[in-house]
Amino acid sequence: MVKPLNQNLIFRVPSTCISRQNKLSHFHTKTQLIQRLQDCNGITSVSFSHTNVLKSGFLNDTFTTNHLINSYVRFRRTNDASQLFEEMREPNVISFTSLMAGFIKVGRPKSALLIFGQMLESWALPNAFTFATVVNACSMLADLRTGQKIHSHVETFGVQCNLVVCSSLIDMYGKCNNVDDARRVFDGMDYRNVVSWTSMITAYGQNALGEYALQLFREFNGLPLSSPNHFMLASVINACASLGRLVSGKVTHAAVIRRGHESNDVVASALIDMYAKCGCIGYSDKVFRRIPDPSVIPYTSMIVGAAKYGLGKFSLDIFKEMLDRRIKPNDVTFVGVLHACSHSGLVDDGLEYLHSMHKKHGVVPDTKHYTCVVDMLGRTGRLDEAHQLAKSIQVEPDQGALLWGTLLSASRLYGRVDIAVEASKWLIESNQQVAAAYVTMSNTYAMAGKWENVHSIRYEMKHNGVYKEPGCSWVEIRDSAYVFYAGDVSLCARGSEVASLLRELERRMKERGYVGGSRGLVSIDVEEEAKEEIVGLHSERLALAFGLISIPKGVTIRVMKNLRMCRDCHEAFKLISEIVERDFVVRDVNRFHHFENGSCTCRDFW
Repeated sequence: MVKPLNQNLIFRVPSTCISRQNKLSHFHTKTQLIQRLQDCNGITSVSFSHTNVLKSGFLNDTFTTNHLINSYVRFRRTNDASQLFEEMREPNVISFTSLMAGFIKVGRPKSALLIFGQMLESWALPNAFTFATVVNACSMLADLRTGQKIHSHVETFGVQCNLVVCSSLIDMYGKCNNVDDARRVFDGMDYRNVVSWTSMITAYGQNALGEYALQLFREFNGLPLSSPNHFMLASVINACASLGRLVSGKVTHAAVIRRGHESNDVVASALIDMYAKCGCIGYSDKVFRRIPDPSVIPYTSMIVGAAKYGLGKFSLDIFKEMLDRRIKPNDVTFVGVLHACSHSGLVDDGLEYLHSMHKKHGVVPDTKHYTCVVDMLGRTGRLDEAHQLAKSIQVEPDQGALLWGTLLSASRLYGRVDIAVEASKWLIESNQQVAAAYVTMSNTYAMAGKWENVHSIRYEMKHNGVYKEPGCSWVEIRDSAYVFYAGDVSLCARGSEVASLLRELERRMKERGYVGGSRGLVSIDVEEEAKEEIVGLHSERLALAFGLISIPKGVTIRVMKNLRMCRDCHEAFKLISEIVERDFVVRDVNRFHHFENGSCTCRDFW
């Protein structure tokens, strides 16, 4: 007799098959959705995929939602990504890290730090990518204290040997002006790649330690199978620019050409800047003209470089060319444009550019731009207008230092003791550029013949432990830098020959009517003969004399100076260029002076 089939079994078999089919369908649907999210080419397709995720019931799936967050982040829609994140039941490490990276991408590092704080309070544990991301947020903010706290978390979670994390830490410490800690991280790495070497080289360059940057680059080149990328080469070129090391810059330029990076925007911009800062604006222009399709970055570098060389019209022509090519200028571009107007006496043009910034180009002027305008007005003697503009701008002490320092320099130049006193007071009370403020104020009183005030300021400086930065100049010969300090003849290279040449040049200049030490540049009440001797031993004169006896005729002598060139030395250099029939370039803290045949490219306007 045949037994009837078990009804439960009859229905159980099809049920199992259906379950498998549903799971396969579920898997395929999820895979397709994720693939579509990855293939999205715009925010419209992301929104459409978001709708499909919602309809398919996958919005509660962490894996799928993470892909959706990444899609929004890719198209800089961080608010949408943040809303998705807030609605997640169980965000994981990828959810947190993706959103943090999105905030950093759109320039919101503080929001990234807040998300990291939430993560530490959740069950999700940060990984190496999380730490690299949050350290980048600290780099953007130059927030050393938070960066150090995160570094301690890095140690706690055991990712201190991770290559990406270490490179990020080096970059962060460099941007926070803490080179020693950056070097400690670098030295503690078991393995280093080109990124970590570049981070350390850049850290040195950003903190005015260009010699260390070049030394580290030489060390990198000595490694087997080492090959610098374009980021490293750009960092090395920037170090050469800050030092004024033309020979090293040319050697690095050759390495750039060998590796085919010359048309790269970042590298080309660095080369333009380097040649300009080494007094070779013609080379800058050649590099610029070889870029097939220059963006705003090389254009800006060329505009700024020409401006600092006193080539205002040329700089503005480059700006016009840039606009004709429909390239949108940025805030740094306008700093260069206003700088060009300031150093060429083009006040009306400068004011017109200032007013057009927001109206025509959508760039809102900030403290940097107003500082250029104060400088522009001050240089042409319009001190009252410059003073009123400076007073009308509300700035933090660190931002206002350059603004009020600029006004102070202009007021000293024109003997406006009243404005100089107010500017000095602002700087000293804000604890900004204190030594420079005291010295400039002292020189202003000296020009006005108010020696009691001069002695009072000198006493106050000594009482408060404030010391003037010593004048320092250097020249480069065969990739070696020779440094000279004001008044220090005995210790300088070829000292007796330098002193002898300076005496001879002084005699020949006086035959042409030169009177040294006559412009109020020596802020102590001394006899005229002593004044001449003090000014005659300024560091730039020592460097020039050394260059004249060490560099063959026909080669341009390039002198770099850490302070502003004084007017007496400026007059002397013009006369010397005519006497010795040679040309030389001086780079001071503000600009370039190219002396030739008794004149200077600045046309006595700086």
